[in-house]
Amino acid sequence: MKNLFKESIFFIVVILVVAFGLRLVNFETTQTSSTIPFSEVYSNLEKGQLKSITFTDRKIKGQTIRGEEFESYLPYAIDTDAFSNELIKNITESHLVVTGTPEAQTPWFLSFLPSIILVIALTGALFIMMQQPRGNGGAKFNTFGKAKAKTQVSENKVRFENVAGLDEEKEELQEVVDFLKNPKKYIELGARIPRGILMIGPPGTGKTYLSKAVAGEAKVPFFSISGSDFVEMFVGVGASRVRDLFEQAKRDAPCIVFIDEIDAVGRKRGAGLGGGHDEREQTLNQLLVEMDGFGENQGVIVMAATNRPDILDPALLRPGRFDRQVMVGAPDIKGREEILKVHSKNKPLAQDVNLKTLAKRTPGFTPADIENLMNEAAILTARVNGKKINMETIEEAITKVIAGIPKKSRIISDKEKKLVSYHEAGHAVIARLLPDFDPVHHVTIIPRGRAGGFTMTLPEDDVNYMTKSKMKNELVDLLGGRVAEEIILEDVSTGAQNDLQRVSQIARAMVTKYAFSENLPSMSFGDSSDEVFLGRDFTTRRNYSEEVASQIDKEVEKIVQVAYDRAKQILTDNVDKLHNVAKALMKYETLDKDQFESAYNGTLNLEEDENTNSKINSHESEDVDSNESQKIDLDKPLQES
Repeated sequence: MKNLFKESIFFIVVILVVAFGLRLVNFETTQTSSTIPFSEVYSNLEKGQLKSITFTDRKIKGQTIRGEEFESYLPYAIDTDAFSNELIKNITESHLVVTGTPEAQTPWFLSFLPSIILVIALTGALFIMMQQPRGNGGAKFNTFGKAKAKTQVSENKVRFENVAGLDEEKEELQEVVDFLKNPKKYIELGARIPRGILMIGPPGTGKTYLSKAVAGEAKVPFFSISGSDFVEMFVGVGASRVRDLFEQAKRDAPCIVFIDEIDAVGRKRGAGLGGGHDEREQTLNQLLVEMDGFGENQGVIVMAATNRPDILDPALLRPGRFDRQVMVGAPDIKGREEILKVHSKNKPLAQDVNLKTLAKRTPGFTPADIENLMNEAAILTARVNGKKINMETIEEAITKVIAGIPKKSRIISDKEKKLVSYHEAGHAVIARLLPDFDPVHHVTIIPRGRAGGFTMTLPEDDVNYMTKSKMKNELVDLLGGRVAEEIILEDVSTGAQNDLQRVSQIARAMVTKYAFSENLPSMSFGDSSDEVFLGRDFTTRRNYSEEVASQIDKEVEKIVQVAYDRAKQILTDNVDKLHNVAKALMKYETLDKDQFESAYNGTLNLEEDENTNSKINSHESEDVDSNESQKIDLDKPLQES
């Protein structure tokens, strides 16, 4: 960009200098002002009043017989040959002295020469500027409608063996690889390979990587382009790029065309308050025609990725365009262990690192999250000049990825420290006592990210569905912090803002979405499946009356109140355990799973110096299984506290 700017400045300066020089020359040659008019000079010449004449081009200097000097200019309208004959005549008759000769007559078309040169110079400069790269993409002006697809053939070394945790998805795509390698057996049976495959899944689950592996396995060209690369401010450019992309693909068939984030160009047409988007709709129309129109794209397989299939145009999803949809979700515990193996191959791990244990401690992590986790662990190890990545560092990286970096430098008063300690102790104690609830893994009052402290519970197994009792337990646990503040401090703070927001969302979803209410029929209330671009609240249609809305509010209030009373009863009956955990947090600030169990059972030595916090080991009670007897039965009637 800098080179283009310098060259543009250079050409502008050159043009200005040339134009100024030509204008200066033209000014001097077309100057008609003189000391005396040429008519007077010619009259004196005819009368024999001139003694000498000196020519410099068309400028005339001379002297009369009376000794008077004069200056004048020979106009372009005067014929130089006729004037020369007149001079010769006077030279012979009056002995006139003539020095130099008048400039020859200039052809009329040469008077336009400066303007012609200026136009040619400007045209040449403009042509050179048009050939220079424009913008970061390097696209030239005359290739504005060309597709910006990146092609990979020999350098694509991604194979299915490099993709971990997606066994079913790889099996689904194996047919595409087989067709690209050996299409004859499919054609003989009259089979048609899917023209389009839509990869659907949350961000970071490996949709792009899996598509690249298909091309790598089949060893065919892989054209990759983003959906946003089609859309420009000029109407028609996107459609032109779609045509150019498929023309390139046809020349290199068989091949794979991969469109990432296809929802940028494939959104529903005619949606939104402001009408359609002409450029996007024309681009989508051209894409529909290219995928399954009048032309044939034999050997060109289109693969696309999106995490918003609900906003795609129905015409794009029909068979013949995207025949097959492959769901790429978050990996399970087995898949996470395989992914951890892939991302730890080039990292030196200590002997205490157990990938199976790490897989259990990372529920909900996508492959991108796991890659980021291992990278953060490597960075933390390098920060302390370590040679191998140990388990403790990876645990810290997990907490960092989930909650953010610890803000140990923040100064917290004793009063605020006590408030946060009892708030987090309330969450932790309730989570410890609730039946069938995720075990407490980590409790801290050190601020991380936007949280002043947090209690981390991790499930022992992957959970795909939430039960009614599980959601009730979660409401009780979320309200534990607020209840602990009320019981111990006899006051409440704003620290429970996020907890209360989640309580409201879960309770309302239990009533309106999952039909977990006892006094309402088993049906969902509300429909937000209309316009996806206008906001959920704005487009949600109420398919129920005001009377039902009032019943919904009462049911939500009842569910929350029952959870609040349950949390208050649990903490009131176990206030000694609440004090034990809160005091441990005030002293050590962070408790892991074993330290929390020791504090909960009252066996954690609170008299130790803070420097020995890292040496605290597990001090579980002698009968660990007896903890199950301390679980609270949610079906037990509430007692007055």
